[in-house]
Amino acid sequence: MKSLFNISHFKNTFLFWLVLSTLTYTSCNSQVLPGAAHIESYLKLLEGKKVGVVAHQASLIYNSTKPEHLVDVLLEKSINIQGVFAPEHGFRGTADAGEKIKDQKDTKTQLQIYSLYGANRKPSASQLDGIEIMVFDLQDVGVRFFTYLSTLHYVMEACAEQNIPLIVLDRPNPNTHYVDGPVLSMEHQSFVGMHPVPIVYGMTIGEYAQMINGEGWLTGGLKSDLTVIPIRNFTHSTAYELPVRPSPNLPNKQSIALYPSLCLLEPTVISIGRGTDYQFQLYGDPSFPVTGFSFRPQPNFGSKSPKYNGINCNGINLVQAPKPNQLEIKWLIDAYSKFPDKETFFLKGFERISGVSNLRHQLQKGVSESEIRASWNQDLDKFKEIRKNYLIYP
Repeated sequence: MKSLFNISHFKNTFLFWLVLSTLTYTSCNSQVLPGAAHIESYLKLLEGKKVGVVAHQASLIYNSTKPEHLVDVLLEKSINIQGVFAPEHGFRGTADAGEKIKDQKDTKTQLQIYSLYGANRKPSASQLDGIEIMVFDLQDVGVRFFTYLSTLHYVMEACAEQNIPLIVLDRPNPNTHYVDGPVLSMEHQSFVGMHPVPIVYGMTIGEYAQMINGEGWLTGGLKSDLTVIPIRNFTHSTAYELPVRPSPNLPNKQSIALYPSLCLLEPTVISIGRGTDYQFQLYGDPSFPVTGFSFRPQPNFGSKSPKYNGINCNGINLVQAPKPNQLEIKWLIDAYSKFPDKETFFLKGFERISGVSNLRHQLQKGVSESEIRASWNQDLDKFKEIRKNYLIYP
């Protein structure tokens, strides 16, 4: 089976994801069972209650025949769902990165969908009115600036304020096999980085929820009434290929593996493949030296207005690059060295993504990769000790 698809051939995006998930799931993940699959573990907690659900297109339950969306399964089992809360990219996962989403009705279920990436990013008291228990089921990729972590934080906080118990249905993290990168300095706290963790933190979203609670990161030291439904047959060294893309620009396992490293190029002038079928699997710029590889971004699913739209970019093809076991900054260093106008290389927001003030300066001063890495070690070691307190899986 090819690992890359031309999405423009599929008019029904959600149907495409269901087809893709069936193909990949049967071959890659037959032994690993996400928390959502253990319906018997949480159904009794929901029966007779008014339920809210935080979900998106990857909130699927797999059985022997076909994947079914969590919301559909709960409705089939007569669970009283009051409303669905959707993160960045929306409930069906079709919106561009950063695209604001409005509240709406789901066309299939007629449930009210509350956007947590529009007018508000935290569920309001009025939206939670009448809800007696909340279910959270988002597919994370284990990277600090992936916004589902911030959605988790705000859902936990809102539920704690309204005394609503929260059930997190845990899912495997495809980048859980290593911990690396600079730890966020809180002066750069934002929706793409809310907590003092490294870029790659090596935890599932259920483990991370426990850390948010345990470290007192909710406003005023609030604690969420939290239950985590664990994954079965999973360890931090388990290779897991996501059966459904978690966001529009992460189409396959290679893009997900390279995303932590190549996203450091997002807040620069360099293209990282948005507007191609190889998002987060290549990088380049019109001014780069001609090397024999080039690409031309065009508007497509997930990127309506890509960087360098219609312009030929010379660059580096990483489609066949080995899966990293660390945060790779060599591509950031390479791109900076090749770009002729160093003064215009960085765009607004670089520190929000890197999480620290000094990485930009280190690049500008020509600090070596080994020295840059060494500057992370002290904070990384501290984080790894904290992380141990919240791990569910070996």
